[in-house]
Amino acid sequence: MRLADDETLWSSSVVANRDMNRERGLASYRRELGIDVALPPGARWVDLCCGSGKALAEAARDGVVITGVDLVDHHVPARAGLDFVVAPVDRWEPEQPVDLVTCVHGLHYVGDKLGLLERAVSWLAPGGRFVANFDVASVRRADGAPFGRVLTKALRDNGFRYDNRRRLVSFEGQGTPRLPFDYLGADDRAGPNYTGQPAVHSWYEPL
Repeated sequence: MRLADDETLWSSSVVANRDMNRERGLASYRRELGIDVALPPGARWVDLCCGSGKALAEAARDGVVITGVDLVDHHVPARAGLDFVVAPVDRWEPEQPVDLVTCVHGLHYVGDKLGLLERAVSWLAPGGRFVANFDVASVRRADGAPFGRVLTKALRDNGFRYDNRRRLVSFEGQGTPRLPFDYLGADDRAGPNYTGQPAVHSWYEPL
């Protein structure tokens, strides 16, 4: 099978999906992630694959710094305390630690999903939290079979929590997890996942 590298993936129409997360409001973030994203003054929030940033605009207020990152430039106007970055989420990183990192249905379109999990957790400040929608079935072995429990065990061994029913991955506190998998490439022709939208499968070899 031909696997796509990062540059090829960024130009894929599947990855630039405008149907999945473009106009979500703040209420849908609470529903999808199961957390309260109302942050105290002084907090920093990074939202990966933010879409239009409508939810972030609803959450913006004095004393909170919010950054939305997305590959597609389709954002609501920035405002005080709210900025947008147009960049691949698997290459961008913040300049200082953050208190909350979220990704609502965005990992479905990332090539090196496990690499992004490691990087996002490394950005957290003491007491920080990371939470994202994540489907372990989208992470495949070289023969195309999903890793299944091998992957969920590796996540938990590295401090992640995984809710299989809700397909949520999370991490609390500072950390530098090292998941024992080597990224091979991605397949943007995998077809719809559990959301009903076309998604990307990511292929790895165990270390």
